[in-house]
Amino acid sequence: MLGMQKLDGRRVSDDALEVLRGRAVAMIEAGTSQRAAAALLGVHHNTIGRWLEAWRAQGAAGLARRKRGRRPGDQMRLRPTQAAAIKKLITDRCPDQLKLPFALWTRAAVQALIARRFAIDLALNTVGSYLRRWGFSPQRPVKRALEQDPERIRRWLAETYPEIAARARADGAEIHWGDETGISNQAPYGRSFAPKGQTPVVRRPGRRSTTSMISSVTNRGRLRFMVYEGALNAELFLTFLKRLIRGQQRKIILILDNLKVHHAKPVQAWVAAHSDRIELVFLPPYAPEHNPDELLNQDVKRRMAKRPAPRDRSALQRQLRATLHRLQKLPASIRAFFKAPTTAYAA
Repeated sequence: MLGMQKLDGRRVSDDALEVLRGRAVAMIEAGTSQRAAAALLGVHHNTIGRWLEAWRAQGAAGLARRKRGRRPGDQMRLRPTQAAAIKKLITDRCPDQLKLPFALWTRAAVQALIARRFAIDLALNTVGSYLRRWGFSPQRPVKRALEQDPERIRRWLAETYPEIAARARADGAEIHWGDETGISNQAPYGRSFAPKGQTPVVRRPGRRSTTSMISSVTNRGRLRFMVYEGALNAELFLTFLKRLIRGQQRKIILILDNLKVHHAKPVQAWVAAHSDRIELVFLPPYAPEHNPDELLNQDVKRRMAKRPAPRDRSALQRQLRATLHRLQKLPASIRAFFKAPTTAYAA
């Protein structure tokens, strides 16, 4: 009996170990020596000693089943306060703002941040484990201009636009959001299915063709547009404004970015002369993400990229007009541009 094989505690269930602990204490209380009890139960006598210490310190609770293995946080190089500080920095700042030689938060960038802040050197795999544990995942970032003024953005969202919306309701005016963009027959393509190892080939014209569009959208799903060639100038912009108010029963408040032509003297003079029909309002500088019409531009380009590339400018313009005409018949698609996190304030 004394030579029996010892139990491997890792292979014994928690319930069985709890029973063994109780038997060991009962045997010792009945006068059995620790070594004899260990031999009878098939465990090491030091294990019997630890069970007795737990029983004497905590009573029955010291013998109860408990989760085995490493507890959460054991052997972690970063303390909870350090981990919290790193998470906040990654969330609130970009690497270059912290004078790190990285554009994005990669594992190497986080590794460098931890080393600089806390003088702790971690392997890249360990950094990856921390990021997963914190709920971080690699994502395509959105772009924001360095010149953007957060305080002006805050005022626009919290004060300026609510005042414009209230005034529009009181005056019976309609708010439009306007923007311009260029369209090319060299738009990037998405993914295409093909056999493994055989990269698909897309044939398109080698000669680049471009055209331009200006548009306005409303949160009721209306879309107005004009296709033109070249860069926007005051004359073309005025043409669009005149078309916009033609046949319009309600005054239009048109919200735009700060493109120089929007502030041109001929434009301002014409708007002043037609102030009962139209008013121009300008977003804070460098804040395109808060203009729903920017999402229209992206949507149009995605739709056109799915179709065969036009061979010349005339074909490109025809395809663009056809795409915009289809969208005019889909007011729900236009209203969807007002549901993004950065544009929902205008819904």
